[in-house]
Amino acid sequence: MPRWDMLTSPEIGDLVASGMDLAVLPVGATEQHAAHLATGTDTFSADTVATLAAKEAGVLVLPAIPYGCSHGHTEKWPGTISLDPVTLTGVIYDVSLWAIRSGLRRIIFLSGHATNGPSLGSAILRLRYEQPEARFRQLGLWDISQRAGQLYSRDAEDFHANRGETSLLLHAAPGMVRMEKAFDIPDVTPGKVFQYPPPRTTPTGAVGNPSEATAEDGQMMMSVLVEDFAALLKTALVEPWPDIPPGPDAA
Repeated sequence: MPRWDMLTSPEIGDLVASGMDLAVLPVGATEQHAAHLATGTDTFSADTVATLAAKEAGVLVLPAIPYGCSHGHTEKWPGTISLDPVTLTGVIYDVSLWAIRSGLRRIIFLSGHATNGPSLGSAILRLRYEQPEARFRQLGLWDISQRAGQLYSRDAEDFHANRGETSLLLHAAPGMVRMEKAFDIPDVTPGKVFQYPPPRTTPTGAVGNPSEATAEDGQMMMSVLVEDFAALLKTALVEPWPDIPPGPDAA
């Protein structure tokens, strides 16, 4: 299925009129990923998985949003460009509203960056209230399935620029990787009560074992992510609205 930004206005109109009212919106980030991964890692990963899975499932893909909420990375490491969480909520809302005006009725947000979650959730709350005939869902790449989550967190719970993220790019975009600069940093957050920003948990910006990454591992991960996300999309295509159970006055 073609990407939204590669279609003409009449082509989009015809697709929506034919019943194709579901699209994926990849939401990424532009932020430091230690010394060995490019700043566009989260956007590239989300956009690639979304595009491949949507093609397999036969649904539309909206243009990826390349900026996320990356406040936690601070200015300690050059390269991070962050939106305020309120700003990101507004961007998600505006993009979704205009997509709905073109006829979409189902949007799945696929995020490549964990702390986009609160902004996505806030946008969905507003969209569900104002657009009650539309349906929405947010997922991180690691939320696609249980096995996807296990692959991402093999070497760290609070992972960043780790084995999984590095392997994906070694497979799909090796030019975004500088393996000679990969350095392993253990995850110090398990068991902690509070959530801590990267400058408090890592000296490099990475958390995990990127030195263990391989292109073969990345190919396997990509296969799992695309297969499981495509399966979710196919289910979403045929999912009906829930049947509301009868209330106390039904009898």
